[in-house]
Amino acid sequence: MNGTSSSQSNGVGFGQVAPPDSSGVSIIIVGAGFAGLSCAIESRRKGHSVVVLEKFKELKIISFGNNVGRIFERWGLHDRFWPVCTHMDKLVLHNAEGKVLVEQPLQSPRYGAYSYNGHRGDLHKMLFEHAQSLGIEIRLGQDVSEYWETETEGGVIANGERLSADLVVGADGVRSRARKLVLGYEDKPKSSGYAIFRAWFDCAEQGVDKDPSTKFMCENGDTFHGWIGPDVHFLCSTSGGGRKMSCVITHKDEADIEESWSFPGKMEDCLKIVEGWDPTCTALLSKAPSLVDWKLVYRDPLPTWISKRARLALIGDAAHPFLPTSVQGASQAVEDGVTLAVALQLAGKESVPLAVKTWEKIRYQRVRKAQLTGESNRDMWHKAKSDVKGEEVSMPHPEWLLGFDAEKHAYEVYADAAEEIEERGYELPTLPPVPTIAA
Repeated sequence: MNGTSSSQSNGVGFGQVAPPDSSGVSIIIVGAGFAGLSCAIESRRKGHSVVVLEKFKELKIISFGNNVGRIFERWGLHDRFWPVCTHMDKLVLHNAEGKVLVEQPLQSPRYGAYSYNGHRGDLHKMLFEHAQSLGIEIRLGQDVSEYWETETEGGVIANGERLSADLVVGADGVRSRARKLVLGYEDKPKSSGYAIFRAWFDCAEQGVDKDPSTKFMCENGDTFHGWIGPDVHFLCSTSGGGRKMSCVITHKDEADIEESWSFPGKMEDCLKIVEGWDPTCTALLSKAPSLVDWKLVYRDPLPTWISKRARLALIGDAAHPFLPTSVQGASQAVEDGVTLAVALQLAGKESVPLAVKTWEKIRYQRVRKAQLTGESNRDMWHKAKSDVKGEEVSMPHPEWLLGFDAEKHAYEVYADAAEEIEERGYELPTLPPVPTIAA
């Protein structure tokens, strides 16, 4: 093999941090979302030189599973994240009439790691600040208008400036410009047939704590309730000791739209969805001062996440958008970045294309299997009968998904995966069979 064949042969093993800029590998990351920042942080830990380009001039309820919680703990972020996260001990799930179907315990830690559920802005800000504290260069206000590659480097045109590195990482989200270079064409999203109304607001300001029909959501700390009906599910939770409320209702919507997009939502449209339901649903939704109408689309799995010369890799939503019901989109994006950083460390500067191909081989089937949980979880609730038994609508917490350690796994399997590519040549990844999701 041209690359390093084990985590020990370059003197840096699992759990260790390499000296800054010691690997010789340079990376340009486009996008400072969770995928881009996580890739930058782990790449810095592995000794790579990183520049992050973000289009926003300033930075403006997300969930991270236990599989990524162990990564954040490893980065020393637990004490920062934990105080701003929700701390519910159970999910109380009702049918549309208000009958309790199941009270499902929400265990944390699980499989030896915490999960982190909180406001997207809070957690993103902390991750951004952590990246800055490590000395990672993050350039804001960068308009990346073009991607390019040669046999020896990849690059971008940002604000008219030509930049190059050993690898470009496209972490630029669902409307990724990088995707076109990888595929060689503009792929089109498809309607998922669903949309979400969502809201996030202060309980005291909106009188949630004073209304007898809603105060149960905030009088005993953080609380999590859900209601399910034909092709609809409504989730409502509080955080910050019952001070902030999140409402999310997923429903059928056949709107023909080119991409996932958010619009101001109309309360009358939202309330129409729960007409005839448990009146608690109307009471909770009516407290929202405003709504976001988020149209959900999906993309067929991309045939590849890497460019022809393997000098550009797509990660996160740019490679594989997730349905919200998977509760894994952000977590899988972090796993992408961590695994890629390890692969580049083990391959070394002279074998960057091999590292990128091996990274895709390691990640592709796992990501697809995780994606499919979004469909199975949604269908479990949306197709449930009114007399369903509680365990039949309990959210699964499979060990293969949440007990996974992306960094450790990358060290364990990299050598064999890379050797197979060197012996047989690069092959497009294959889709896994639809898995049976066990609780």
